[in-house]
Amino acid sequence: MLFFRYQSFRFIWLAKPTGRYLHKDHQLCASLTLADFEAINRCEKSLPKKFNFAKDVLDQWSQKEKTGERPSNPALWWVNGKGDEVKWSFEELGSFSRKAANVLTKPCGLKRGDRVAVILPRIPEWWLVNVACMRTGLVFMPGTTQLTAKDILYRLQASKAKCVVVSEDVVPAVESIMSECPNLKTKLLVSSHSQDGWLNFQELFQSASSEHNCVETGSQEPMAIYFTSGTTGSPKMALHSQSSLGIGYTICGRYWLNLKSSDIIWNVSDTGWIKAAIGSVFSSWLQGACVFVHRMAQLDTDALLDTLTTYPITTLCAAPTVYRMLVQKDLKRYKFKKLQHCLTGGEPLNPEVLEQWKVQTGLELYEGYGQTEVGIICANQKGQEIKPGSMGKGVLPYDVQIIDENGNVLPPGKEGEIALRLKSTRPFCFFSEYVDNPEKTAATIRGDFYVTGDRGIMDSDGYFWFVSRADDVIISSGYRIGPFEVESALIEHPAVVESAVVSSPDPIRGKVVKAFVVLSAPFKSSNPEKLTLELQDHVKKTTAPYKYPRKVEFVPELPKTVTGKIKRHVLRDHEWGRT
Repeated sequence: MLFFRYQSFRFIWLAKPTGRYLHKDHQLCASLTLADFEAINRCEKSLPKKFNFAKDVLDQWSQKEKTGERPSNPALWWVNGKGDEVKWSFEELGSFSRKAANVLTKPCGLKRGDRVAVILPRIPEWWLVNVACMRTGLVFMPGTTQLTAKDILYRLQASKAKCVVVSEDVVPAVESIMSECPNLKTKLLVSSHSQDGWLNFQELFQSASSEHNCVETGSQEPMAIYFTSGTTGSPKMALHSQSSLGIGYTICGRYWLNLKSSDIIWNVSDTGWIKAAIGSVFSSWLQGACVFVHRMAQLDTDALLDTLTTYPITTLCAAPTVYRMLVQKDLKRYKFKKLQHCLTGGEPLNPEVLEQWKVQTGLELYEGYGQTEVGIICANQKGQEIKPGSMGKGVLPYDVQIIDENGNVLPPGKEGEIALRLKSTRPFCFFSEYVDNPEKTAATIRGDFYVTGDRGIMDSDGYFWFVSRADDVIISSGYRIGPFEVESALIEHPAVVESAVVSSPDPIRGKVVKAFVVLSAPFKSSNPEKLTLELQDHVKKTTAPYKYPRKVEFVPELPKTVTGKIKRHVLRDHEWGRT
């Protein structure tokens, strides 16, 4: 369902903005340029005292559009697969986001520093509200529309959010927990329909002024909060500053995403994850590229492939799970219109998928590895040799190392924790803190290092190899087993479309390896006992025999989450009776 009838209200989105550049908010800040942002990101230039992404980046691209210094690509290009389409220039994005800023500060009554929970699907208003929060100094907190009422309650209570912005589908969940959220003052609905007790964004937007003075935010002033799950306890609130997100992804955009202002990037990510911020806001717009969005409520591989053949998308970024599904297709039948650079991240990439994608499309897959807290840590970048199964090399400004439990650097080939060496000051591109959780914040530091909580190996050439999340390691009969190794072995078998490997309780060994397996169509009618033995033998032959899954469960699908590690957490909790 569409929450705005974009075709009916096309005049709102596509009409030329009026009254442009009449206030100081619209003046170009000549002291900061793209070259400056890159130098700051490399730690070669000091962080400015003041920074605001909307003013210092987006409004600069708007100005470059006027002078012809930027190609005529839109800044945001949205489609829904049903014939509706939105194209905004940076100038239009600026005007519309100022109107949205006035909605948030006037009828909604929000003030600088207030926290706003934004639970919207892939619709243009998600981008408007985020940019409007930047212009007003509000702290936005994205969340996936798959959140349950219990999830939303925790987020609103923990963050003391003053406002929640949601689509129609989320209204019942919010209504069911409203009485337990005393700090929540404003409910804003993005829909073409009205709802009692809710302010309607569409109605307020139409009457709002496009004149707004952007606040002068400090570089290290709060910008966003992302809820990040741990192994135990409730999700932590990772706080990011104006500069950690707004400047910290400059190098990522240029060297990993390999973007130019003439490029069009499609980042297939749920709006609730920081991957959407990386690929669909900051990295892309820092380079002046066009952000392409398909409304697609659920992943549809046919629709995805048709979109790549229809639209001039140059850059595709998606989780390995997406590519695993795509390589099941006969990709040689498709002629992609302009696609030239493909990226993946969020979970480790199986070498088999990398190879199949290259064989069928002729395109390399460039894997990146990062975290909500610190951004991109390792990446395979253009011009570098790709070693199948590797996450690539450490990226600037980080000094990436493998360390032991005492904080000592381990030599190449030794497994340990992936860590970032700390200099004299905390890097500005780090998250600021886990809000209201100083113990968890302090626990990320071990001696001279920030520890990611992931285990890996660095080879003699400086390439990093993911082993597992530190708390995902399965210890069975004294053996340490990384689930990704078993998953990689399983996916090489033609019967396996997708798998997730977790620990399972065992009275003798304490824990054993269990694999949840989604079968490909030709094998769905196979004898399960016979196929289980076949998969076990396959793993024994593909990797160390002790790693084979002693338990196999065939399932129609795995949990619909973005990353492999979250899938494992869900399944492991189920396996151990913690759900």
